[in-house]
Order: sequence, then C-alpha cells, then structure tokens
Amino acid sequence: MSTSAALMVAAEGGIIGDGRTGANLALGVGLLGLVVGWLALARAGGRISRGNARTGGMSAIAVGLAGTALAVLHLATSSGGPGTGNGLVGAIVAVPLGLGAVLLGRQALTRSRSADRPIDRMTA
Repeated sequence: MSTSAALMVAAEGGIIGDGRTGANLALGVGLLGLVVGWLALARAGGRISRGNARTGGMSAIAVGLAGTALAVLHLATSSGGPGTGNGLVGAIVAVPLGLGAVLLGRQALTRSRSADRPIDRMTA
C-alpha cells in the first residue's frame, strides 16, 4: 500500500477511526505513556522496589512516541476546525501528553544509568 493510499484510508476513518475515536485513542495512549514513565521514574528514584527502571523508561518512550504519532496522524487527516466534532482539540492535547511520556522515560533512563554506575572512590 502506498503512502498516499494509506493517508486516504486514514482520512476516511479506516485506520484510527473517524471523528473523536482517533483523538481518544491518541489521548489514551499518551496518558498510558505518562503513567508508565512516572512509574519508571519512581523505580529509578528507589521509591518503588518492583520492576526495572530501564525497561519502564524504554517502554514509556515507545508508548509516548506511538501516542504522538497517532495524534499527529489524526491532526493531519482531520477536516474542519475545533468544535466540529472531529476530535481536533483532543489530538492537539494528545501531542504534549505523548511528548511528556517520552521526556519522563528519558529521565528514568538517565537516572537508572547513574544509579548503575560504580562510585569512583578517587574522585569522591
């Protein structure tokens, strides 16, 4: 399937739904990414003892990127403006949610790397 054919199917509501469905999907995925990123950050800080902070951080980045991509796809294929019932405002809100999940995941990865490094006794 070519790119133009895929965009036409998306515009008709075949891939991510029509109206508010695609925006709600993007919002849900972005919110899920924020939760996963927050939990990974809590694991990296030592507040939660279960799970791996690195795995959680990578998962938050992946889910956040997927939510952002879904929101941008919905923004690109939606017709009309805000208030027309096509979910444009929901997709606009989903973009920072997904990017926030990416940032939380990145911060969790950074903190988990610094916690895994051995302390150099000569410089401390």
